Amino acid sequence: MIKYFSVLFLFGIAMVSCKKDNKVVEITKKMENFEFFGDSISSDRVLSSSEMLDFYNNLKTGDTVSVAFESVIKEVCQRKGCWMNVGLNDSVSSFVRFTDYAFFVPMNAANQKVIMEGKAFVDVVSVDELRHFAEDAGKSSEEIAEITEPKITFAFKADGVAIEK
Repeated sequence: MIKYFSVLFLFGIAMVSCKKDNKVVEITKKMENFEFFGDSISSDRVLSSSEMLDFYNNLKTGDTVSVAFESVIKEVCQRKGCWMNVGLNDSVSSFVRFTDYAFFVPMNAANQKVIMEGKAFVDVVSVDELRHFAEDAGKSSEEIAEITEPKITFAFKADGVAIEK
C-alpha cells in the first residue's frame, strides 16, 4: 500500500514539474520571434492589453504594480527611441519609459507587437513634460502651444522590452 502511494506521489510531482516546464518552454518559444532591449522578460504571466487596462483602471495616483503585458506600439520618440506609447484599446494608451534610460527602442517600431516587463502606475505629467514629449514626437509648434494643462496618464517604467521581429 505504501509503495502504491509513493508511486502515485512521485507521479504527481512529475506531472506538476512537467506542466511548469511546458509553460516555460511555451513562453520561450513565443519569444524566439522577438528582439530584446534592456532586461529579458522573466515573467511567466504576460497580460493582454485589455487586462492591463483593467489593472490601470483600478490604480490610484501613487500606486505601483510590477507586471508584464503585451500590446502594439502606437508611437516612438523620434529623437532617439527613449519612450513609446502602446495601445490598451482603440482610444487609451500607456506611456512607456525605460528604467534609468538604460536602453532605447528602434524609432521605426510603431505598429509592432511588444511585450514589456516593469512597473505600471498612474502619473500626472506636467505641461513642460507634455510639451517636451510632443516636440520629441515631431508635433508642430502650434500643436505644442495648445498644451496648457497637466495630464493624468497610464505610465509604465519598463525594465525590459521585447519587440516582434
